[in-house]
Amino acid sequence: MNRGEGLIQRRNVVPRDVTSAQKDNYNAEEKGNEEENSDNDSKETRLTLMEEVLLLGLKDKEGYTSFWNDCISSGLRGCILIELGLRGRVELEKAGMRRKSLLSRKVILKSDTPTGDVLLDEALKHVRDTNPPETVQSWIEYLSGETWNPLKLRYQLKNVRERLAKNLVEKGVLTTEKQNFLLFDMTTHPLTDNTAKTRLVKKVQEAVLSKWVNDPQRMDKRLLSLLLLAHASDVLENAFAPLNDDDYELAMKRVRELVDLDLEAESAKGFLPSLIEFVAQRFWRLNKNDSLSDPDS
Repeated sequence: MNRGEGLIQRRNVVPRDVTSAQKDNYNAEEKGNEEENSDNDSKETRLTLMEEVLLLGLKDKEGYTSFWNDCISSGLRGCILIELGLRGRVELEKAGMRRKSLLSRKVILKSDTPTGDVLLDEALKHVRDTNPPETVQSWIEYLSGETWNPLKLRYQLKNVRERLAKNLVEKGVLTTEKQNFLLFDMTTHPLTDNTAKTRLVKKVQEAVLSKWVNDPQRMDKRLLSLLLLAHASDVLENAFAPLNDDDYELAMKRVRELVDLDLEAESAKGFLPSLIEFVAQRFWRLNKNDSLSDPDS
């Protein structure tokens, strides 16, 4: 049974005590969400970037991510930052007269209006309460708990995968089970709504095949984010696995074109600088072959 089809999506409600600027932010986000989903069935389950990346990484029947994937933990933190950027809550500081590089620019709070998502609002509070501001790379380390500074450990977002999985359970996409692994029991979240997963995989495949635009400046910002972050989280190939050999090679070739972009140059063109720069720093970190720990199962 497809439980996701019976879901009614909640709309953001503007609190009474927010400023007029914050109300404008709410209205702008609502309008953007409505436009973005105007072509979709109103009953479709909306997923955040974090939930989409996790869903791509989860094994359908087993209900857990690969034990060998040491990238998804940090990748999900990158998703949180970009989701906040897409929702108009944070941005990178301007390059300035000295043309600061992407890696040296700080994450700046644009609005502290709650998003309604617990994980996003928790991260947003950390950004709001931090002075002076920090870079994207620093925030990924802090939110992942990958820092040697004990004063920054309070920023760690714990049990992110489990919390996102529970969100997907509430949306009817996953279910919850207990599995025994000889020495320990583990809570797993097998797929229960094949439609949601199939729709996600199809969207990813079409983005680099039938609907490929060959120009990142013209790509949908959320879809571009999904492709880059799924690749950074080492889950993108899961969406390409069902393809035939020729389509698989073509899909991977086009993803590589996106990954190999001169993101400093793309940022200078003014295309969604906050988004592109978040992703740029995310890939800089991976290209440095950092050893990513896995703080939250």
